[in-house]
Amino acid sequence: METQPLSNAAEMEDAALEFQQQFQAAYLRYLKGARAVIASRDIPVGLTPKETIWTLNKAKLNRYQPVKTPEKRYPIPVLLVYALINKPYIFDLRPGRSFIEYMVNQGFDMYLLDWGTPGPEDKNIRFDDYAVEYLPRAVRKLLRVSGAREFHILGYCIGATLTTLYAALFPEAPIRTITLLTPPLDFAARRDSLFSLWLDEKYMNVDRLVNSLGNIPAELIEVASKMLKPVENYVGAYQNLADRLDDPQAVENWEAMHKWVHDGVPFAGEAFRQWVQDLVRGNRLIKNEFVVRGRRADLANIRAPFLNVTAEFDHIVPPSQSMSIMDLISSQDKQLIQIKAGHVGIMGSSGKRLLWPQLVEWLEARSIPS
Repeated sequence: METQPLSNAAEMEDAALEFQQQFQAAYLRYLKGARAVIASRDIPVGLTPKETIWTLNKAKLNRYQPVKTPEKRYPIPVLLVYALINKPYIFDLRPGRSFIEYMVNQGFDMYLLDWGTPGPEDKNIRFDDYAVEYLPRAVRKLLRVSGAREFHILGYCIGATLTTLYAALFPEAPIRTITLLTPPLDFAARRDSLFSLWLDEKYMNVDRLVNSLGNIPAELIEVASKMLKPVENYVGAYQNLADRLDDPQAVENWEAMHKWVHDGVPFAGEAFRQWVQDLVRGNRLIKNEFVVRGRRADLANIRAPFLNVTAEFDHIVPPSQSMSIMDLISSQDKQLIQIKAGHVGIMGSSGKRLLWPQLVEWLEARSIPS
């Protein structure tokens, strides 16, 4: 398409001025976005008031300060268990965008098990150590502090796998309900997830990796996660910021999530080896073949009311990895729901709107002590 030549110097001057104004506006907008990216490093997160009531090695158990009087609170506490490879403040990002704040305001007594950041001295911690050493001790402390005889447990991502392993190994544990969010459990169809495919023995020598590195660096895990959707993660995330630059609240929320995405922790070496060999490649948990210190993790031992939540757009833990457990547990009161969100979105705006009220309803109906 041919352009008409400018008829005179005045038109050329006007065009140049318009271009200069557009360029300046674009440049200032770019600077505003760049400042938001830089500011994300220092944005305060995890602001719901809490106290640490128990520690073991790097792990700690936090209790969140109730806002309702005892007679208006639910009598059964809730224990949150998150994954090993990210920091758990995804549960408590920002005021108004915090799952923990939301639950505390509903009257729940909330506890969070923070696994901490493993150092080189922790490379020999195994995956099952978290389930048989850390979790039972944290539970005992929770029950002593709360004065309760039972507890709700909610696991998210690999935290849901650990929750399942714990419940299958300890049927005597006083679990009132089990809630799993996007649990990676069944790896029979590895091609359903690029993550599972990359961990295949054809593509990864896990022994060489762990023997060479000890703990698996957080940076390596972050790159692997981002490469699942490279355009969305390396371009789309910043386009989302650009679209929200005129909304200060939206920018703060973006900064908090951006900080969390880049604030990973290493995966303890032997835990990673066991995760890959026994759970992903061997699929031993879902096959009821996972043995810990002579005790088999039998999924039929799970009898507590059971809520399983999958995310329709989850590219990290596709729903197919989460569903088969429903036929293997003994719970009579069990429910599988799927929400229109991604893996992380269940703790974002989509989760706040679509999931969190359902979780409150589920727990509220099952919070009468037995």
